Amino acid sequence: MLETEVLIIGSGIAGATAALQLASNPKRSIVLITREMDPLESNTRYAQGGIVSRNSGDDEEALVRDMITAGAGATDPKMARLLAKEGPPLVDSILVEKAGVKFDRGEEGEFDWGKEAAHSRRRILHVGDGTGKAIARGLIEALNKCPNVKIIPNTTAVDLITVPHHSRDPLATYREMACFGAYAFDQQEKTIHRFVSKATVLATGGLGRIYRNTTNPPGSRGDGIAMANRARVRIVNTEYVQFHPTALAVPGEERFLVSEAVRGEGGILLTPDGSPFMEKYSPEWKDLAPRHIVARAIHHEMEANGFSYVLLDIATHMPAEDIRARFPNIYEACIKAGIDITSDPIPVVPAAHYACGGVLADEWGRTSIKGLYAVGEVSCTGLHGANRLASTSLLEGLLWGNRTAEHIDKNLDSGNRPDTPAADSFPRWDESGLEEDVDPTLIHGDMQTIQNIMWHYVGLVRSADRLSRAIRELRHLWNEIETFYRSTKLSDGLIGLRNAVEVALIVARAASHNRHSRGCHYRQDSVELEGDRLI
Repeated sequence: MLETEVLIIGSGIAGATAALQLASNPKRSIVLITREMDPLESNTRYAQGGIVSRNSGDDEEALVRDMITAGAGATDPKMARLLAKEGPPLVDSILVEKAGVKFDRGEEGEFDWGKEAAHSRRRILHVGDGTGKAIARGLIEALNKCPNVKIIPNTTAVDLITVPHHSRDPLATYREMACFGAYAFDQQEKTIHRFVSKATVLATGGLGRIYRNTTNPPGSRGDGIAMANRARVRIVNTEYVQFHPTALAVPGEERFLVSEAVRGEGGILLTPDGSPFMEKYSPEWKDLAPRHIVARAIHHEMEANGFSYVLLDIATHMPAEDIRARFPNIYEACIKAGIDITSDPIPVVPAAHYACGGVLADEWGRTSIKGLYAVGEVSCTGLHGANRLASTSLLEGLLWGNRTAEHIDKNLDSGNRPDTPAADSFPRWDESGLEEDVDPTLIHGDMQTIQNIMWHYVGLVRSADRLSRAIRELRHLWNEIETFYRSTKLSDGLIGLRNAVEVALIVARAASHNRHSRGCHYRQDSVELEGDRLI
């Protein structure tokens, strides 16, 4: 058992920022746990394009308009304005000054501002095409210098500790629901520990791994959303799963993300026979249309013509030297796959990329139960609406990590929060009588089944029949996995499988309930189809 003031679950930009800002108060004690061996491993690490900020020729309202437009009418204007106003200054004060991130600059020392799809102007700061990796490294290195922050790797959160659910006190039934930490699995000791805290921050990232094709790393199984759902925390907008239009499509290779910045720098989408096609789907934006439009356009071209991929051509629009300098990671990844992007087009397909919905959180990261906060991709503040604007996710994690830390620091010692029960009032995790060890083959097979169901029936194009079938099959699989879970010794893989099937059901049910096509949720049988069905 471990007691701390603040427990943070997840080490990406949102969780790491919350920890770093809380650590500035030397009186605070913070524990950050991550299921990864290396805290650098998170969704943040794989963010390529960059982070939204604001140059001298930009203004808050222009950024707000772009976010609302991309969000297809479902973006909360209050949250968009909050990000546009408070976010950019934090890039300097936290990432540049505290974390030492060195964003790319021009010959005279000025920032090299990039542009991405659906942005009306250049406002993206980047470090080559490895911005997320540079940010993650800077934040973790800064955290390692904080004596009041303890980072514990190889530790998988299992369930939130909540009152009254986990309380031994029968009178707790009458109290307001509150969170006081989490049960977590030590992957090396293979035991469950109680992490008891006054405030708990969910920063577990996304859910892309419930899909067959995804740009997300293996840990993106929806762990935080599943834990919150079991704790009866409010979850919203999960039907809005954004599919990135361009992931590397080479047999046997992971779906490596080919950044939207490639199109921002002039890259053009082509059919395999070399014909451009985006103008007929988006005459105004063409190849720089919002992601949901581009992804569905590619999907339509593939289905209508039997293509297994389309091509992304940057070679004829940018000098080879500039390509290697601007996109070194994409260049190297493609070279390993046998493609030289300075001379050849890149075969690409859409892939699940970002969850616009999640655990409902307010402007301070607070959720629907006391003591629990949610930040980053696991949360839904309403900022992204039905479709996220490119490169706003890192800034969202930075802003809400900072605001959550501010709220916790100001209110942790106040009298307006529930008293933390004695740590021993929460029961130990009981695995007595469990003799069956995990069979990795069963876990792998069930995970593949989930991924295939979600890709085919709850993917880019949805319908009542597809969704109904998905829900039936997922419900059956959930029962099988839950029985397996309750009779088997825990492992990280089993925990992730249980969470994945639960989150898959959440997404499928939300998609079934919402019969209106909006943003990245597209229903063939939408009750409001107007004009071009792909838009």
